[in-house]
Amino acid sequence: MRNYIKGTFIRTIFKSDTNYIIGLFKVKETNDPDMVDFIDDVITFTGYFHELTIDEKYLFYGELVDNFKYGLQYNVSEYERIMPEEKDAIIAFLSGDLFKGVGEKLAKDIVNTLGEETLSLIEDNYQNLLIVPGMKEEKAKKIHNTLTKYNESYNIIIELNKIGFSVRDSMKIYNKYKDITMSVINDNLYNLMYDISEISFNKLEQVRLNLKIDDFDERRIGAITIYVMKNLCFNSGDTYLNYEEINNGINNFLEKEIDVDIFEKIINSLNKNGQIIIEDDKYFLKEYYDSENRIAEIVYYLVNKKDINYNDFEKELSALELHFDVKYNQKQIEAIKNAIFKNFSIITGSPGTGKTTIVQAIVELYRKKNGYSYDELQKHLALLAPTGRASKKLSEACLYPASTIHRFLKWNKEDNSFIINERNKSNVDFVIVDEVSMIDTQLLDNLLKGLSKNVKIVFIGDYNQLESVSPGKILKDLIDSDMINVTYLTEIYRQKDNSYISTLAKEINDNDLSEYFLEKKDDYSFIQTDNIKEKVTGVCLKAIEKGLTCDDIQVLCPMYKTENGIDNLNKILQEVFNPDKGQNYIINKDVIYRENDKILLLENDVDNNVFNGDIGYISKIENNNMFIDFDGTVVKYTKKDFDKIKHGYAISIHKSQGSEFKIVVLPMTYQYKVMLYKKLIYTAVTRAKENLTIIGDPKAFYYAVYNNFEIERKTSLKDRLLSLMNN
Repeated sequence: MRNYIKGTFIRTIFKSDTNYIIGLFKVKETNDPDMVDFIDDVITFTGYFHELTIDEKYLFYGELVDNFKYGLQYNVSEYERIMPEEKDAIIAFLSGDLFKGVGEKLAKDIVNTLGEETLSLIEDNYQNLLIVPGMKEEKAKKIHNTLTKYNESYNIIIELNKIGFSVRDSMKIYNKYKDITMSVINDNLYNLMYDISEISFNKLEQVRLNLKIDDFDERRIGAITIYVMKNLCFNSGDTYLNYEEINNGINNFLEKEIDVDIFEKIINSLNKNGQIIIEDDKYFLKEYYDSENRIAEIVYYLVNKKDINYNDFEKELSALELHFDVKYNQKQIEAIKNAIFKNFSIITGSPGTGKTTIVQAIVELYRKKNGYSYDELQKHLALLAPTGRASKKLSEACLYPASTIHRFLKWNKEDNSFIINERNKSNVDFVIVDEVSMIDTQLLDNLLKGLSKNVKIVFIGDYNQLESVSPGKILKDLIDSDMINVTYLTEIYRQKDNSYISTLAKEINDNDLSEYFLEKKDDYSFIQTDNIKEKVTGVCLKAIEKGLTCDDIQVLCPMYKTENGIDNLNKILQEVFNPDKGQNYIINKDVIYRENDKILLLENDVDNNVFNGDIGYISKIENNNMFIDFDGTVVKYTKKDFDKIKHGYAISIHKSQGSEFKIVVLPMTYQYKVMLYKKLIYTAVTRAKENLTIIGDPKAFYYAVYNNFEIERKTSLKDRLLSLMNN
């Protein structure tokens, strides 16, 4: 039997736009041993609710939890409304907040006239109220309509629960469709995934079994087509697909070949409905098609806007060189000038060429040109990056506040929307974005939608780094269009006499690996071995002996699986950096998490100001909960959140983008062959700030450096820019 509490709703403390409620509840009855002490007491509760009426009785199903910030709360997973039965309860219900204009006197008159069947009589026919003394027909209709609507909405929520939706999802569905909810579902269950971003195809697949929808129902095949296209785009990074890819994807999903006529009928129907766009034999999901078009139009507009003049540029730049004690080279001066004069410009170069260093000059020149104080400047200029670590690095380099793009746009994780958008634009005049190679098509689209038409933009990134995880190749397409002002920084600054990291990065880029890659340097070594695990362990132990910490050392690896993959290395490195000394631990899916373990975050969490790729440490494990410290921000993770984290002793090269580490250890073996290609290895090498140690097979490394093969992402941004330029 499920645990419950029964009692009275007292009041709302907080209510979100998605009907997430924190409130107070007086407990009168329970079957939960943890709740016995709260009988006749008031407790805080949380959950998703359609509607709660003060002083009305409810049955809450859930559990008592200890919230890190707010203490003991009852977490409600499902609920039932208990309709009043006794006369006094019915009077209180009718005179409550739900029925506007019905006071206690009228409520008593209604109940005294209609008796204990009052509510069913009112709902059955408003005319039953007309026998109440002084009751007017208009008021009787209003009371009847209010009660009917109240019961209908509640019954719809219950019906949605019965066919397989959670209370939370039921609320989202009802809030979208209101009284036509069930007719929408009966017409096409899969409309929900098109209309409500939080309702996924996989959720609907579970529900459709309860509704007995056939495997080859055309409505389902249409939804499968959209689902398959999204997965194919995400896995490949493409923003469009071809006919064969989609057809094969559907056949693989169904494990049966779909009839060609049915497939073409469904494709044409989706195209007619505007869910997919077909253009020159390219098949786009509408969101990617629209995003690339909008990006192209905004970039084209900014590129063609009249330049801004700054007569004192040379004088002020010379003053800045004295102030910052630097001497900018010709390319850096060109980049700074373009950033100030142009409305859209790009700065690209490998690590050590001074990309972020010159941002400091751009920020200061912009401040002086406009006569802003430092406080005023923050209202006009924004420094942004795709990840928390990248924004922190940018802020430290420029001595100016920086933010993630998600935080700047005020991301709402509940419905994956942004508060700063085309209807509520930011007031900033100048935006500088670092690590642009990591930005995907839809994130850039959302950023541009949230900026004013008169904004100035500078993009900074490394053309040779890995592209974004999600679809698109933004930096590459923008630069390859040849219509945007791009400054290429080539001179390397971050290099001592006997150092090699920056030189190695250049050699990788140039496909010209010298014989020095096996020689030991002050900041580099290549350890040849067949036993990678043993040597990685040894290097880390030596670093610890020298006083270095786990935070200083980062193992980067191309793959999760195999004997020398991330998962296995993390188990081994946990014993090096945080062996079992009796500290508290939790086991999740055969992985042991201990207090003081290094942790990698896999998802954005704007509410707690932590982001995908952030690294923290488990500060405490208590009551099956983990408390993880991300640079002073402590976040609580319950069992349902454990899939959002992994051990961070060894992480993927993709997850390392936008970050720098004092020491990078890079295993290298033919076991990784499927992932050994130039761009990936270049990205790994350029994460090392002070020291790089490669461990393994030189032939595997050599193979990776000269493996220029990579599947070129199919995107249309470059073509759209060129089309605008040529029209």
